[in-house]
Amino acid sequence: MDSLTQFALGAAVGEAVLGKKLGNKAMLWGGICGTIPDLDVFIPMGNAVADFTYHRSFSHSLFVLALLTPLVAWLGMKIHKQPDSLKRRWWMMVYLVFATHVLLDSFTAYGTQIFWPFFSTPMTWSSLFIIDPLYTVPLLVGLIAILIKRSTGTEKWNLWGVGLSSLYLSWSIGAKVYVDEKMHQGLKEQGVENYSLFSTPAPFNTLLWRGIAKTDKGYYEVYYSVFDKQLPSDNAFFISDENLLSGMSSDWSIARLQWFSKGFYAVKQQDEQVIISDLRMGLEPDYVFQFAVAKIQGDSLITIDAEQLAPERDLSILNTVWRRIWSEEVQI
Repeated sequence: MDSLTQFALGAAVGEAVLGKKLGNKAMLWGGICGTIPDLDVFIPMGNAVADFTYHRSFSHSLFVLALLTPLVAWLGMKIHKQPDSLKRRWWMMVYLVFATHVLLDSFTAYGTQIFWPFFSTPMTWSSLFIIDPLYTVPLLVGLIAILIKRSTGTEKWNLWGVGLSSLYLSWSIGAKVYVDEKMHQGLKEQGVENYSLFSTPAPFNTLLWRGIAKTDKGYYEVYYSVFDKQLPSDNAFFISDENLLSGMSSDWSIARLQWFSKGFYAVKQQDEQVIISDLRMGLEPDYVFQFAVAKIQGDSLITIDAEQLAPERDLSILNTVWRRIWSEEVQI
């Protein structure tokens, strides 16, 4: 999730665990701990693909963060001169913030390696968009209410905020299960067979969903709103020219992208470059993560040091997304 959401969630957990003992400083420490796992973006990993696929790995491991917890808790206690009797509560607060951060990230499309290094496959439940105001706002309201006037009984505002956000998260899981079934039915009605389906919410909501049905020839892009009355049976098909990767399966960057995307990638030639796009994040044809992995040189195709291409962000699409939520007639 975005940095604001993770800070707010961490602050809410900090308040719940240490608010009565530490006051508003508990929110601050919770927010700081909620930010720490994402600081790995400042660590260079070697190349663009490594930066992309090692984010949310060791820094988001429940095991690594358990080892980091005593150090962060000791630092907080030292700064605020806390008694030893609060050590257990500090440890609880720090680790709960770490754990809720990585678990929440697992509900986005990116993927989070929460069991690294013992099991490195990214967890990707993809029921939340990376920025979702309906998840974040209740957390912020609860925290702000306490900041305005802290007194006996005001802690309920924080609990209400956490409760509403958790309820919304539960809704997103139920919506995904429902939408996945409708997408499968629509693809069957369209005559699509032998495919793998990945679905994720459209930007900033959980009412409209986008699915990618990957086949051995290409992929279908499927849209379905929870308000739709008809099955999504007229889905656009796009070719993925995976023959362009023939003979390059041993290249680390290519193999890594295929693994990290869980097979939901597309291959195309653009000018003299071969591009791999992660289909899980973005809208056709503008994907957030696209990498040039090879180039055409005469009659040959040679691998290159992978280069991430800047996405073309067309914010006007958000208006179309909003209208598509309410009307099946709108085309994205």
